[in-house]
Amino acid sequence: MPSLDRTELIAENERLRLRLEAAEREAADSARQLELYAADLRETFKSERERAQQLSRSYMATVRALSNAVEARDAYTGKHAERVTRYAIEIGRELGLARPDAPEIEFGFLLHDVGKLAVPDSILFKPGPLTDEERSLMSRHTIVGADIIRDIEFLAEASKVVRSHHERWDGGGYPDGLEGEDIPQTARVFAVADVFDALTTERPYRGALSFDQAHGMILEESGKHFDPDVVAAFERIGEDVLRQIADEVP
Repeated sequence: MPSLDRTELIAENERLRLRLEAAEREAADSARQLELYAADLRETFKSERERAQQLSRSYMATVRALSNAVEARDAYTGKHAERVTRYAIEIGRELGLARPDAPEIEFGFLLHDVGKLAVPDSILFKPGPLTDEERSLMSRHTIVGADIIRDIEFLAEASKVVRSHHERWDGGGYPDGLEGEDIPQTARVFAVADVFDALTTERPYRGALSFDQAHGMILEESGKHFDPDVVAAFERIGEDVLRQIADEVP
């Protein structure tokens, strides 16, 4: 290969320098484009996150409004929906449910009795035992409640609790007579929380039972009314935790 003279070497070096500068400029431009793209992505993500949070707050406000509408009809039970939701979340956590406080599950807990909006006051507030006909009408609150929220997309999971929280492990519940693991797990969890709260609060037809009495009655219904695994999870929750919830949500 013939050697280059000094002039040619200088010219070749200049060409190389110019190519290197061009490559550096191109790399710098690419880096700037990537930075701008990354900044756009961050802003888009931030905006989408804010919209998602706003939508979540809107969903929760809607659910709490429905829940409050139910409890406004029956002030005798206090904040039953909020209290029993707290119990159910604790049981679900002890049972090992993935995110028992996820909104789609919590919504079902809060709205479990939304169907009672359609129950006549004469039945809902009756101080004595219900007749067979009245009991039949009362039991339909699970179906009515599920129908109320059926077409609301973000409440699809919640409707399982609303419809099935009065099913029994032994198949003797309503409205569908489901048995064992055919009952949605969230509804099985909620059933224990719901009965515990009902037993330990004042009702028009009876006084409140002690925590120990309610505890014993739930244990007796393991494998009959309740899923044994859910009862075992309930048993593992300290009484101090349950009392704290009852005190915080009177």
